[in-house]
Amino acid sequence: MRAKVRIAVILLAATALASCSVFGSKNKTDTGGRRSGGLFKSSKAVAGIGVNSFLWRAALETIEFMPLTSADPYGGVIITGWYSESSTPNERFKATVYILDTRLRADAIKVAVFKQTQSDNGNWINADVDPDTEVQIENAILTRARELKISTLG
Repeated sequence: MRAKVRIAVILLAATALASCSVFGSKNKTDTGGRRSGGLFKSSKAVAGIGVNSFLWRAALETIEFMPLTSADPYGGVIITGWYSESSTPNERFKATVYILDTRLRADAIKVAVFKQTQSDNGNWINADVDPDTEVQIENAILTRARELKISTLG
């Protein structure tokens, strides 16, 4: 019984494989002699990063003074670690930059800044951030991105 099942499976697989050549394949040869299409090839060109490269570079340059925790160029997210200035050691900041578009636009960037202050017993407590801080960082990134774009245009 087991041998019959094995033979049936082999015959079925051979028939399926043979039918590929009977009905033709979507894998065609173009004029350059290269094969195109296929199971593991995408019909679209693979892009480098999924966000605007000028905004990406400008964001990294603008917040380079803060320790980098995570940077995802495909998702367009940059996360920094906590940063504290030597003049105010009881205060620290953390930033997250979101690049939302592949175009260089003002609404393609969003910055979130988090602030903590250290209490007398040494615990870090969340504090309010001036909303203008996020806007200033966004504007600095946009300005730098425009400068980078202009420098590449010659």
